[in-house]
Amino acid sequence: MPGTLGGIYGIWLREFKVFQREKSRVISSIVTPLMWLVIVGGGLGGSINPVGFSYQAFMFPGIVMMLALFSSVFFGLYIVWDRKIDVLKEILVSPVPRTAIFFGKVLGGCTDVILQVCVFLVIGVFFAPMSAVIVVAALGIAMLVAIGMVSVGLTIGSFFESLEGFQVIISFLVFPLFFLSGALYPLSGGNVPVWLTTVSYLDPLTYGVDALRSIQLGTPSAIPLPLDFAVIIGFAAVMVVVGTLAFKRMK
Repeated sequence: MPGTLGGIYGIWLREFKVFQREKSRVISSIVTPLMWLVIVGGGLGGSINPVGFSYQAFMFPGIVMMLALFSSVFFGLYIVWDRKIDVLKEILVSPVPRTAIFFGKVLGGCTDVILQVCVFLVIGVFFAPMSAVIVVAALGIAMLVAIGMVSVGLTIGSFFESLEGFQVIISFLVFPLFFLSGALYPLSGGNVPVWLTTVSYLDPLTYGVDALRSIQLGTPSAIPLPLDFAVIIGFAAVMVVVGTLAFKRMK
């Protein structure tokens, strides 16, 4: 057990050191959602006026989840890169169990995501209600979403040796997840087509957006909050199991 914990810590530390050196990655990860919030939110906000708050405040929980989604899933790119420079081979042949390697990678990815979300929440005081309770809720929900989505990225990355192939598959995955999550439109109220609402309920990110929006804006959730948390926790648990199995088959 001490060796396993040491292996998890070592993998996490490596990922954290890589993150510290890539300042441009942090900046780009914040600028993209900020552009969505300012440009798209500001543009649509002129024609869409939710009762009691601005459209940018309505969008904000969805943009936080978008940041968590993109940063998490694309973290799997580092598995492909490590394989290309033979770092992954050295890690896999070490005495550290594959499960520990996977958990170390997941913790490293989640740490990156949470730090980026923290920075974005500081900016968020200009767009949406912010309190200690909201910040804790946002970080908790982002952490649960990140665990599941980092596991998705690592699982997909374990099957690819080409950076280009990985990026194509991930691009086809993340955009439907984001657009179907209700980040940009309310799922309740009867204005959304039934088929679109039905498909949205199949998107795990929908439950993170709904939970954070309900807590942040104090509005009734489209989905019961206990179900929101049950789905994102269940999704994270399932993807951790799937990712662990995928790592065990890697050569």
